[in-house]
Amino acid sequence: MKKEIIALFKKYPSSSFRSKDVAVKLNLFEDYEYSSVKAAIHKLSEEGFLSKTGKRYKLSSPITTNKLVGKLSITQGGYGFITVKDKKMNDIFIAERHLATAFDGDTVEVSLFAKQKGKNLEGQIVGIVKRKRSEIAGTLIKVNDFYFVEPDEQFADRDILIKGELRDAKVGDKVVVGNIIWDNPKQVPQGDILEVFGKGSTTDVRSAILAKEFNLKEQFPDQVLREAEILTSEIPLEEIKKRIDFRNKNVFTIDPEDAKDFDDALSIEELANGNFTIGVHIADVSHYVQRGTNLDKEALTRGNSVYLVGKVIPMLPEVLSNGICSLVPNQDRLTYSVIMELTKRGKVENYKIGKSIINSKRRFTYEEAQSIIENGNGDFTNELVLLNKIAKTLRKKRITEGSIDFYTTEVKFDLDETGKPIHVIKKEIKDSNMLVEEYMLLANKIVAKHIAVPSAGEAKPFIYRIHDLPDTEKLAEFSKFVKSLGYSFTPSVKSKINLWQKLMDEIKGSEEEAVINELAIRSMSKAVYSADNIGHYGLGFKYYTHFTSPIRRYSDLLVHRMLDHYSGKKRKALYTYKDLEDMSDHLSVTERSAVDAERLSVKQKQVEYLKEFKGEEFKAIISGVAAFGLFVKITDILAEGLVKMRDLDDDYYIYDIKKYALTGRRTKKQYRLGDRISVKLIRVDQERSELDFIIID
Repeated sequence: MKKEIIALFKKYPSSSFRSKDVAVKLNLFEDYEYSSVKAAIHKLSEEGFLSKTGKRYKLSSPITTNKLVGKLSITQGGYGFITVKDKKMNDIFIAERHLATAFDGDTVEVSLFAKQKGKNLEGQIVGIVKRKRSEIAGTLIKVNDFYFVEPDEQFADRDILIKGELRDAKVGDKVVVGNIIWDNPKQVPQGDILEVFGKGSTTDVRSAILAKEFNLKEQFPDQVLREAEILTSEIPLEEIKKRIDFRNKNVFTIDPEDAKDFDDALSIEELANGNFTIGVHIADVSHYVQRGTNLDKEALTRGNSVYLVGKVIPMLPEVLSNGICSLVPNQDRLTYSVIMELTKRGKVENYKIGKSIINSKRRFTYEEAQSIIENGNGDFTNELVLLNKIAKTLRKKRITEGSIDFYTTEVKFDLDETGKPIHVIKKEIKDSNMLVEEYMLLANKIVAKHIAVPSAGEAKPFIYRIHDLPDTEKLAEFSKFVKSLGYSFTPSVKSKINLWQKLMDEIKGSEEEAVINELAIRSMSKAVYSADNIGHYGLGFKYYTHFTSPIRRYSDLLVHRMLDHYSGKKRKALYTYKDLEDMSDHLSVTERSAVDAERLSVKQKQVEYLKEFKGEEFKAIISGVAAFGLFVKITDILAEGLVKMRDLDDDYYIYDIKKYALTGRRTKKQYRLGDRISVKLIRVDQERSELDFIIID
């Protein structure tokens, strides 16, 4: 019925009809048929397809004079949201029928409907500005006599018809399709097979497919590699004379055991007045990667390094990232330093920011540094113990002043020579980890304020790391959930920020800690880069930037360049406001892609590990509740899977969205978000990275 009515209104796009007119035109004269017509028209009006004036209906038309450009995100339900550049504007809802020929992640042109309902603006996609990717990875399938590629992407439900040769690909093979043409939403997209990977069960194939899915470039162009190869680690004497020389000081690095790119080092000295000079020394990548070079352009395109399980896709070629920029022990290295004088109470009395040169005396792993802190025995014991003591003071001070200490548990993998996971263990966050984090936060904060609040003149164009206030509706929902678990939490986005920390302290060590932490983070805005400083809500900082990781983040490289430029008293800005805003938007996107790719990489390894444990039982926590079942997370390796509604066969369960629970109609048995349960693994789908469980009583 709805399809017939839609076809009628599309046939007469400028006409308006009463319900009776529609029934007559469709030759529907019986009372029950007329009732169906009225119900269908009412539904189409509610959905925004039809607009109503008095008793007459007509086709809703977009406001063609109010076109906006934004990025499309397609949800699991098939509909989408457009995020526009104007940060004051809410996301725009796009019904599935109005997605036109857009894929998830595309930059699109959208027109708003004249008639708006609800809290979200609604519209339809009227043009594709830029595809998120030109190539899509997926599995080759055959339907009748035609071959299609079924995309691996989570919400890409459009199979792509293969219009060219199969290139020896067989049904079930993982392939990459390109030259995609899709101009008409009533037709299927078409493309050519560009690469054939074979079956998707091997580690190398999954890694290559993941890189394609997130548009990650594994290989560097030849011209970029040539520029990198001609750079030398030899440092001319005239360059050394321009810098603060720390080569005779006790400078050292503290990093993960498997790290290869060391871009930050620390030093500490006690002063006669009882204060401390603490140096945060960061690799001076900007000395080697000059603005406008092929190296620079490629680094900007990538935006950041991506750390997959067992593999790194670096922002810079290895000759730089693991070589002449990396602060390896016993080698002279160029750095950019923030040198701070701190009191025993963590107050910054003064600071200096300048280019420097170091020679790291020791490379510590977090485990080695932790052992020395705990046992008081080992290289640079005094320095490590002092740094740790002051870091704890800084952390306490930071939290008192408004920082929120979210705790996100992560896992690490032991892999064999083929990349297969042998063990999965939770990462432990100890003093040595927090020590490094505290000094990096302080250095970033000092650099941001140094530019935003200059000692003389006006603030210069700069790139900040910002974190907006949480959405009030999400905050209210989170508060309801927390109260349902027996905790007190009053939402407020503008004051009493430490209510967050009070809650985090209350849940520490509880069964629901992981779920509450995760939901708290979801209720927050996303931290992004911006040329406009609005502060960082989560850290409680008025000024914050990224300065401490230029080997793996282009934002930090930009900050180094601007710091150096402004220190030379140059009046003209190195980058315009628009340059910085455009780069900020781009870097926020590449960062989001990296985070998503890293999460999927972890999930793939968890699923690969668990395929050997089918039929075994695990302790788990309910991490999500939906109408179709329960999401459960295994407590020891944090792998997440699904208990489907059909497998809850002891009762008929009803979804209670307000209580985040499924409740049995007969038994009143309840499964709530955060509940601890025992589950059995019954299905492992490595292709889709899916795990299915049943609950064990």
